[in-house]
This record gives sequence, C-alpha cells and structure tokens, in this order.
Amino acid sequence: MAQQSTETDWVSRFADEVIAEAERRAPGKPIVCASGLSPSGPIHLGNLREVMTPHLVADEIRRRGHECIHVLSWDDYDRYRKVPAGIDPSWAEHIGKPLTSVPAPPGSPYGSWAEHFKAAMEESLAELGIEYRGISQTEQYTSGVYREQILHAMRHRADIDGVLDRYRTKDKATGKPKKQQQKPVDEAELEAAEGSGAATEDDGSAGAAGYYPYKPYCTVCEKDLTTVTSYDDESTEMAYTCTACGHSETVLLREFDHGKLVWKVDWPMRWAFEGVVFEPSGVDHSSPGSSYVVGGQIVREVFGGDQPIGPMYAFVGISGMAKMSSSKGGVPTPGDALKIMEAPLLRWLYARRKPNQSFKIAFDQEIQRLYDEWDKLAAKVADGSAQPADAAAYKRAVGTAAGELPATPRPLPYRTLASVMDITAGHDEQTLRILSELDPDNPVTSLDEARPRLDKAEYWITTQVPADQRTIVRDEPDKELLGSLDEQGRASLRLLLDGLDDHWSLDGLTTLVYGVPKIQAGLEPDAKPTPELKVAQRSFFALLYHLLVGRDTGPRLPTLLLAVGADRVRKLLGD
Repeated sequence: MAQQSTETDWVSRFADEVIAEAERRAPGKPIVCASGLSPSGPIHLGNLREVMTPHLVADEIRRRGHECIHVLSWDDYDRYRKVPAGIDPSWAEHIGKPLTSVPAPPGSPYGSWAEHFKAAMEESLAELGIEYRGISQTEQYTSGVYREQILHAMRHRADIDGVLDRYRTKDKATGKPKKQQQKPVDEAELEAAEGSGAATEDDGSAGAAGYYPYKPYCTVCEKDLTTVTSYDDESTEMAYTCTACGHSETVLLREFDHGKLVWKVDWPMRWAFEGVVFEPSGVDHSSPGSSYVVGGQIVREVFGGDQPIGPMYAFVGISGMAKMSSSKGGVPTPGDALKIMEAPLLRWLYARRKPNQSFKIAFDQEIQRLYDEWDKLAAKVADGSAQPADAAAYKRAVGTAAGELPATPRPLPYRTLASVMDITAGHDEQTLRILSELDPDNPVTSLDEARPRLDKAEYWITTQVPADQRTIVRDEPDKELLGSLDEQGRASLRLLLDGLDDHWSLDGLTTLVYGVPKIQAGLEPDAKPTPELKVAQRSFFALLYHLLVGRDTGPRLPTLLLAVGADRVRKLLGD
C-alpha cells in the first residue's frame, strides 16, 4: 500500500494522489512527472511554475522512497513565431523555422536561438536544486524516436479530426462560425502563456486534401509554411508543398524526420509515450477547446493512454508590473530573481502557495518585508512553533530529497544588509566594520559569513532601487538646520550623542533612538509608546535623517548610525 502523508500541505496531497494513480496504472514502475518549456524567448518566472509544481511533487515522492522521474521537455522543435522586442528585425526571415534552426541573438555564444534561452534556464534550475531529465524535442523528432507514433497518428487522422471538430469554431463545410464553445481568453493571458508550450498553435486544420496532424518543415527553406497535399497509408508516401519558397516534394514518411505532430496531437502523444502520471498546465489550457481538454480525449481514443492528473496553475506576477509576457522583452526570469534573492526564498514563494493561487515576486522594496517574513518563519521552524503547512513549505524550500541547498551561514536581516551596501557603496572594509558592530557579543569576522545573502542585497540595492531613493551621507554638517533648532531639538541630539558609546550595537542603538523622545517626555526608556510619543519619535527621526542624509527618510536609523560611524555622526550632529 502506498505510503500516505502525515502533512497537510498541497504538495503532500498531490503526492498521495500521484502515488495511488501510478500504482493503478503501472505498478512497480518509476513514477513520471512532467513539465514542458519552449525556449522561444526568455523563460520567465511565470513559466517557472510549470517546472516548480511537478518538481515539488516529484521531490516529495522521492522523499518517501519511491523512484520518480521528472521529465522536462524542451519544446525546441516548435516554430519560431515572432521577433521579440529588442532583437534585430532582420530575424523575421527565420519565422516558421524550428527554434533550433534559428541563429542565437546577436553576441550570444550559443549555436541557436533555442540553446541560448535554454542555457539560462538550465543554470537557474541547477541553482534551485531542481533534478530533472531534459528531453530535446528536436532530437526526439529528427532522430526518428517518434516515427511509429507519427505513422499511427496519420493512420488515425480521421479519428483525431473528429475529436478536434467537436471544438472548432468554424464549420468545415461552410467556413462559417460554429456556435462558440471556447470561452474567450484574456489577451494578456495568451501572451503570458507563450513559452509554456504552444498554447495557440494551429491544430492541423483540414485543407482541400483532407486533415493531416503532421506538419513538415520544408527541406529547402526549413520553414513550416507547408501543406500536405496527399498521403498513402500503405506506402507512407507523403507529398507537400511549401508556400514560403515554392518547393514541392514527395517523401516516404517512414524515413522522413523533418517535421512534427501539431501541438494538440503532439502533447497527448508524449503523455502516452512517456507514461506521464502528473503534469500541471497553465490557465490558458483550461477552456473547453484547449489543448489540455482536447488532448485528454486524443490520448485515450487514439494513443490508448491516460491523461496525466495535475492542477491548472495561476499566474505569477511581479510587484509593480503587469502580467508577464516573454514576447515583450524585459520580463524577469528566474536568473534575474536569483541575483537578488537566495534560491531557498524563491523556492518558498512557489511552495507556500497552492498552484491555483496567484502571487507576486517582489523586485521592489517589498523584498525586504518578504525576507523579514522568511526569517521569522525560519525562527519558528527552529523553535518548533511553526504551523505544519508552513513548516512543510519551509522544508521544501531549503532542501530536496538529495540534500540541503547552500545557505548563508549568518543570515543577517536583508534590509540591514541592503542599507549597509547602499551607504558603503560596496566597500568591503567599511562593510565588514559595520557588520562586526551589529552584534559586538557575536561579531561577524568575515564577509563570507554573510554571503550569498550580502551579495544578493548589494545587487538589489544597486540595480533595483532608483537613484533618488539611494542613501548619500552628507559630507558637512547642515549648519543652517542646526542653528535653527530650539532648546528641545538641541537637547534631543545631546541625549543621543551622550548615549552613543554605551549603545554602539544594532540593538543598543535601536533602544537609544526610540528612547530619546521617551526620556524627553519624562518616561522610562522601555515605556510603551502613546500617540503623542509616536509623533515626537517621528519628528526626532526626521531631524536625524535631515542632518545625516538630507532627506525625510532613509534606512533604519540604527543601521544608518552604525554605517556612518560614531565620529562622523558626532560631526554631522554638531558635536
């Protein structure tokens, strides 16, 4: 009997279902989970959900001692559809060719368009600890691996046509629209779907010579702007013409490896060929005539296989950005995210939300709050107070069945590290001085203790924070402001300066800066704040920011004071 989970997170529940389903379908065989990615452009953080969802489920299955393979199909034999933003318009001449036959973007060291975008994703998947078996669809098709499946599909083309016809929006006989069955899909959603398989690809609609589920790539110009004009089941003789270059030829399909099944037939063929038990799909596949729904019927009726179980997954957004579209350029990729956050944090964002829940990944100031939340969860897991589902998501984020992911030895608060790197402009000696003073009882003795989190925070502050929000410490005191202070203002600065030496640590300076207004109000330093006291604190903080950085706000004051250094603080506050 399959081992059941004792945890209550969504990953465990899917693992239970997949193990039970695999036992029903193919007892004793390795369990197959699958993903598909098209390297048609930058593979973005929305596409990562296509891989992360089955990765987490496959990893849970492995943790329970079952053999599980995560197949990642690179849809690199898909056609090149359009030239993305920022690429030389001359690349339009390659539209219609397989992605592996299109030259890489200018300046790339890779041999093809597909290899260029695949390489960046492979690097990110390795950093994220995702174990998978990559399959190039170009290699599968051009080496003849799918030859029998192609011949089988061509023999059963009438059956396939019948399934597809249930969902077509135009009547084949009249060419007029049928009753609409497929719900309209938001245009932005279709854009976002690009790169996760050919969601909008033609289904091999019937022409004058009948319906054919196979699309040859022209052997002269390599484009798929071809039409099959005849096919003989016995001899497998196939004739086609190319509208791009005018070439026509007759080939034996049993020997011809220069084309592919159309997407709505290709996907179910692969389900049967690989024995896929679990594969999620994007919301673009959820409508009645979608490739997932149609594929479920084709895999059973034509290929004698089963449709995988798996959820529809929702979109992943970016703080301050619209839905992602890899076709428009400039859309953040997993590699971009991994420059500003550690791999476990990025894994956690996908692990903690059910696939059907949308969420956003922060590239703005929100990343600091996100890291605070992550560190609080780590502390709760360490002391045993985390909720079971939260603890499970944390466990899935920090490691896999193969072992723990690399971690920062001293995970200092991200916002502190970002502030320090902002103020020091990445000066190592200054940075180490400040970090060593955060906790004098347990000082940081090497920057390596704070890495890689320190490097991620530095990259974030230097690339994602606008110049007008960066912190520039004053060179000289603001004598005009200092001269305009009343007695209470001067006294508040004197209290702060008098307490610097005794409070020179992050906790100590936190107590000091919050305590000065309390002392001035005749309260104890540990008194709970009142509304009046909060007003006084805000006023005091604004004064310090103006005197130190010439602005109303800035990094947390205790961090800022440590970073500026006691001598310079005294100089700028008029000591």
